Amino acid sequence: MPKQVKYDRILDALQELLRQQNLQAISVSQIAHTAGIAKGSIYYYFPSKDAILDALVERNYEKPLQTAKELAYQTGISPFTRMAMIFQACRNSSAEFMKAKEGDEADSQERSFLHQKYLNHIITELKPVLAEIIRQGIEAGQIRFDAPEALAEIVLIVLTVKLDNTLIPSTAGEIGETIGALISLLEKGTENPPGSLNFLMSQLS
Repeated sequence: MPKQVKYDRILDALQELLRQQNLQAISVSQIAHTAGIAKGSIYYYFPSKDAILDALVERNYEKPLQTAKELAYQTGISPFTRMAMIFQACRNSSAEFMKAKEGDEADSQERSFLHQKYLNHIITELKPVLAEIIRQGIEAGQIRFDAPEALAEIVLIVLTVKLDNTLIPSTAGEIGETIGALISLLEKGTENPPGSLNFLMSQLS
């Protein structure tokens, strides 16, 4: 069996098991059995179960992150539109990767733990991409702000937490209110006219 096939089967096995039981209850032996490979083969690719989970998170967001990198240099599209497109792609991937499970408090805590990993990965990977988009907007005179990295991080933290809606569960109205407030702050902070970024709401809702 080719190495890449085994690697992917290990990740597929963990993803399948996560839909059936809690992460803490999943053993490396179970992952190997579900993948149809020997337990010893797991350690050829990964030093631990945590490493498998990290690789699964990275694989899940591979496509939207590639989309983000491509959008970073599509200067014919406005910076804020590109930002909205990136977040929409990431949110769709998150929803596909981990379907919400009904369960007790322990299940809820696990969902929070898993999504915290996802959010950390997204914020770390997307910060330089969004900072570049903001920097382009500054150079084009569309954005007036002197700290693109800081602005990218602020936007990422607010939108990923609210759009993911796992760490701090909110109603649709509450999410809309928070995003609306962020858009208003973006307009003021980047010296764009009031209401000029309202289109973001429809793309992020």
